[in-house]
Amino acid sequence: MSKFKELSAIDVNEHKKKKGRFNYLSWVFAVKTLLEQDPDANWEYKEPLTLPDGSMLVFCTVTAFKKPMTCQLAVTDFNNQAIKSPNCDDLSNAMMRCLVKAIALHGLGLYIYANEDLPPHDVLEHIKNIYADEGITNARNYYTTLKSENDRKLCEDYMNNLLVKEKIIKEKA
Repeated sequence: MSKFKELSAIDVNEHKKKKGRFNYLSWVFAVKTLLEQDPDANWEYKEPLTLPDGSMLVFCTVTAFKKPMTCQLAVTDFNNQAIKSPNCDDLSNAMMRCLVKAIALHGLGLYIYANEDLPPHDVLEHIKNIYADEGITNARNYYTTLKSENDRKLCEDYMNNLLVKEKIIKEKA
């Protein structure tokens, strides 16, 4: 089995964190797991790029299993919006997120960054989290973005039950 497949097979769901409505993988877990798999793995950052509007991109190359993979990432806030003139904390946070995404390019937790590729139970869990944190409108909006027919079918009953529940609550109010 390739190292990519081995890392892709690791279930990272219990190590996910949530900021705003986005999931991310803890950099500590990602680095620890990568170094357990390849003690010679290393990473380096390139000079951040400042764009004309003041926003910035950071770059990280992770070399694992003798294969370098480079990721770029905009410096963003918790709503995933570019920060104009970011401070050093913003840059540091973006660099660590970029490191984790570059590790993901080697397989570890890659599915976190592609909603249509989430394990089926995770798509439903994600909708439940959105509903709990942000309400029915955002849960419905996320549901309508699902590209996989299987994901939509998996979540259909839950969404229908939410709509009935919300209707009952409105009628009682």
